Amino acid sequence: MKYIFILFAMSSFMLCAQTPQPGILDMRARAEMIDDMLEDRIDNLLPTLMRREGIDMWVIISREYNEDPVMRTMLPSTWLNARRRTIMVFFDPGNGEPIEKIAIARYAVGRLLKGEWDIDVYPNQWEALLNLIESKDPKQIGINQSDYFGLADGLVHTEYETFMKVLSPDLRSRVVSAERLAIAWLETRSDKELAIYPMICRLGHSILQQSLSEKVIHPGITTTADVVWDLRQRVSDLGLDTWFHPTVSIQRYDPDNLDHLRTFSKRPDQRIIQPGDLLHVDFGITYLRLNTDQQQHFYVLKPGEHDVPAALQEAFKKANRLQDILTSKFDEGLTGNEILKASLEQAKQEGIVASIYTHPIGVHGHAAGPAIGMWDQQGGVKGTGDYPLYQNTAYSIELNAASEIEEWGKVVRIMLEEDGVFTKDGFEFLDGRQEQIFCIPRKN
Repeated sequence: MKYIFILFAMSSFMLCAQTPQPGILDMRARAEMIDDMLEDRIDNLLPTLMRREGIDMWVIISREYNEDPVMRTMLPSTWLNARRRTIMVFFDPGNGEPIEKIAIARYAVGRLLKGEWDIDVYPNQWEALLNLIESKDPKQIGINQSDYFGLADGLVHTEYETFMKVLSPDLRSRVVSAERLAIAWLETRSDKELAIYPMICRLGHSILQQSLSEKVIHPGITTTADVVWDLRQRVSDLGLDTWFHPTVSIQRYDPDNLDHLRTFSKRPDQRIIQPGDLLHVDFGITYLRLNTDQQQHFYVLKPGEHDVPAALQEAFKKANRLQDILTSKFDEGLTGNEILKASLEQAKQEGIVASIYTHPIGVHGHAAGPAIGMWDQQGGVKGTGDYPLYQNTAYSIELNAASEIEEWGKVVRIMLEEDGVFTKDGFEFLDGRQEQIFCIPRKN
């Protein structure tokens, strides 16, 4: 398995050196890689997280087609859903011993969790779970409940009530929320995941370069919807997935049309692309259970133009500067709200009209972890914004900077989003970032 992983990493690097798009694994190879990374996470990452959060037993319960978001990330590649009622139990015996990985289910969960429900001894599944808990005698029993993080709130009401009824009063007193453990599991990226994440981001960038180009866009004919569906089709043709429907929007010289004031929900579904338009795209893919979220800008050259107007390029530089300000504030232990406040204050000092709405990314697009603003909550985000920054976590650096464009007689927003990772060495973008507006057609 290690050989497959290393071979894939090498082949991707070589393909990237020759073409703008990395190679994509077939389904069987993807499954092998997913299982390899999942086993590595459970064996090497989960024990550290359980000990950090002080939970020695984590119980995750779901029924088929109503899976806890955390459980879905723990299912092997060949399990597309839980089966019947699946109960996962992770127990840390202490003294540095490996954690025990147990499934109270009719099936072992792939090769990851050993099935330990002997129906001849315990005909009732809940009795089998109770016997296990009593035999391990945990200090704290973590369950997935959370007021603010939906991804950590996966234990449904019916299962919770049944579980609590089964437990003795003593065991019930040990039940605690596993919110922080669930978030930690979802947000923390392993070394193997970080090794492939840049390639996944490169895939997203390469698809954008193809769809937002003269190969697809013919001014006066092509609509924004045409580009959106071209993106969707390319992703499908590559055997990948999109985790949200892309958007393509236009800002243009039209003083009476205040594009920048539209909310996300009020953008028109379709507009014809014209010369002189500044296009904005929001796009994300899913590959090997990891997600991207990318926003970039493209300018449609007018006849006789050879480059993007200088005023738009200057506006773009402000947005790049805002990215730098935000990522310079990343420091382990600071909360999302603290990072947001410090970033907006510095942006204001530098004369940048800023809005920041950055979010974690990983096994979910809008992932678990600290929210660093929302587009309609620039004073901080209650709950999710109070969560601190940890190392080896990934973020979509999503924001915008507004600039007055005199030639257009209006304000233009440069809305950027690029994926990056925060480690002990600080923050870096996984596949670089857009540093100038791309032309359509591309300059030779």
